[in-house]
Amino acid sequence: MKEPQRILITGSAGFIGHHLLLALSDLPVSIIGLDSLNDYYDPQLKAGRLRRQGFEPDSIEYNILIKSQERVNVSFIKLDITDEPALTTLFQENSFDVVIHLAAQAGVRHSLKDPQSYVASNLVGFANILEGCRNFKIKHLLFASSSSVYGNNQKIPFAVNDRTDAPVSFYAATKKANEVMAHSYAHLYQIPITGMRFFTVYGPWGRPDMAYFSFAKAIEEQTPIKIYNHGNMLRDFTYVEDVIQSIIRLTGLPPKIQESQRAPYKLYNIGNSQPEHLMELVTILERLLHKKAILDLQPMPPGDVPATYADVQDLMEATDFRPLTSLETGLTHFINWYTSYYQKQFLPVS
Repeated sequence: MKEPQRILITGSAGFIGHHLLLALSDLPVSIIGLDSLNDYYDPQLKAGRLRRQGFEPDSIEYNILIKSQERVNVSFIKLDITDEPALTTLFQENSFDVVIHLAAQAGVRHSLKDPQSYVASNLVGFANILEGCRNFKIKHLLFASSSSVYGNNQKIPFAVNDRTDAPVSFYAATKKANEVMAHSYAHLYQIPITGMRFFTVYGPWGRPDMAYFSFAKAIEEQTPIKIYNHGNMLRDFTYVEDVIQSIIRLTGLPPKIQESQRAPYKLYNIGNSQPEHLMELVTILERLLHKKAILDLQPMPPGDVPATYADVQDLMEATDFRPLTSLETGLTHFINWYTSYYQKQFLPVS
């Protein structure tokens, strides 16, 4: 009998990683989730995600592999990808077929405050992942990049072959560096590698530092929302389940050698290809929460860009799929989760 494919998901207690792990756990594969469980945002959110995966957060110890109590094909290890010896041992002992690398220090504005954390996780940590894939013959590495690599490109929609050598934030610089590092390993060691440029992913169990999440909180609590560039912003909001479907389909499509690059390497945009005005996001949230937002109009902050817009033609041709969930539908799912989650969080103890 053929052994199930063995998959490592880094950042598995994060937003996208959590949804991906749950979706893949319904397939005939064996999964190990990895996360450092840092405190970049509310640790209770990661704890809640882990409970949904079948793990009790209070019983998790560093560098100890544990099995899910609810999903027979899922295990978890608390590990920092900058810990090269421990990561090497994990690769050595588990014979992974596929690595889906989602762990990273996220956030454009935070990269202005703490660039060293981006160097550690996004550069050193990613180099450790690449070395693990090289030394232990991984059949396919997929990694998270970002729409931020396009910087202030004026040509829209953004296509994967557009210029990406002028990032406007340090976070974007580290993501561009990941793409270049990955290409070098694909070329030198013939590792099939797929890079995924995500465009403003949103949905249930998301990150509190993202605009849609922080706006919902502010509207609910009737505190001011900082609206940057006086609201003149366009974002290609992409619902998380569309992102997950894209990743799962790409997992089974390791790239072949590209003649132009002489490496088994491919980049894809993963976006809704339907940019929305920031104020439309606010309007929908107001309607769903039955409250008006208090607006605090601000200039454009350093490192941000006025518009994102994905050309997903390559993704459609490769996977026969494109993200299509409307912002109204996606935000409805998010608000249903948000109100339920926080109501449960603050119910009085009986």
